Amino acid sequence: MDHGLRRARLTERLSELGVDSFLVTRLPNVRYLTGFTGSNAQLLVAVGNAVVFTDGRYEEQAAREAPDLDRVIYLDGFPPLEEPVAALGSSAMGFEADGVTYRFAERLRERLEGVELVPVSQEVERLRLVKDPEELELIARAQQATDVAFERVALGGGLREGVTEREAAFALEFEMRRAGADDRSFDTIVAFGENAAEPHHEPSLRPLRRGDVVKCDFGALVDGYHTDMTRTVAFGDPGDELRRVRDLVARAQEAGIEALRPGVPVAEVDAAARGVIEDAGHGRHFPHGLGHGVGLEIHEEPRLRRDGTDEVPEGAVVTIEPGVYIPGLGGVRIEDVVEVTADGGRSIARSTKELVVL
Repeated sequence: MDHGLRRARLTERLSELGVDSFLVTRLPNVRYLTGFTGSNAQLLVAVGNAVVFTDGRYEEQAAREAPDLDRVIYLDGFPPLEEPVAALGSSAMGFEADGVTYRFAERLRERLEGVELVPVSQEVERLRLVKDPEELELIARAQQATDVAFERVALGGGLREGVTEREAAFALEFEMRRAGADDRSFDTIVAFGENAAEPHHEPSLRPLRRGDVVKCDFGALVDGYHTDMTRTVAFGDPGDELRRVRDLVARAQEAGIEALRPGVPVAEVDAAARGVIEDAGHGRHFPHGLGHGVGLEIHEEPRLRRDGTDEVPEGAVVTIEPGVYIPGLGGVRIEDVVEVTADGGRSIARSTKELVVL
């Protein structure tokens, strides 16, 4: 990945932001701009210059992962910004308003006396909206591991009477690793029967019984990039009402994907799917947004929500995940990561979305 080009795109924005340098502190953004993957790092960028700061644990790793950058290794818990900022002749430094604590901002003011500090929100995140080919390939690899895990566990005999939600969640995570994932993208959700009525249920010791729906929300992580998929299957006949709910959610997801086009307001995409569910009388049973961006973070921009004002850019990767949850009965969610292309939405997942009855 061309991290230098990414930094150049950021520095092109500095004058418009009213600054001559920019301090990046959010780790996903540092990684996006440098390739460095350690758990502590900051990046100072200016036109034609960039310095990465980290502590002694990562001296060798920083040299390996960010060899093209000047590197400052420090020990006292706060990056020594004074000399690099002075060397740049910086009089106004932007910093990530969403990436620092109040105490960190106070220390910046104490240490950089005479430098105007300008809080900036979501600047690097906007650069990250549009995925480049290497990013799309990593998301596809993560999705492939997710698809394999679903095939092996949900469709390959891993769901059997008496298995618990926790055991099924662990099996999905194990199979994602076995299929090449570095880790899971987030805490795996597995919900049986009435527990599927909770959108974000925490897996419990509840055993699987005949007639249960099984809702699985999970995803793999590959080289820093996430994916996110939800499938709902049935262990035995789930009954007519849940079958109708499943068909309704499937139609809503199709409507959401169909509405996904470059330049379309996020609220319109949400409304396309939500309208299907509301028209069927289940609007109150769909209590969350339609989806979110996916990449170096599992939840990132753009957010597909009712009150959103942003437009969907070509090259973004988002989830489309409508759901209907009925207390005491159960619930259904169908979710895919979808690339926004010039021609519309392209689902990356390959797992079946049909109601599989085991």
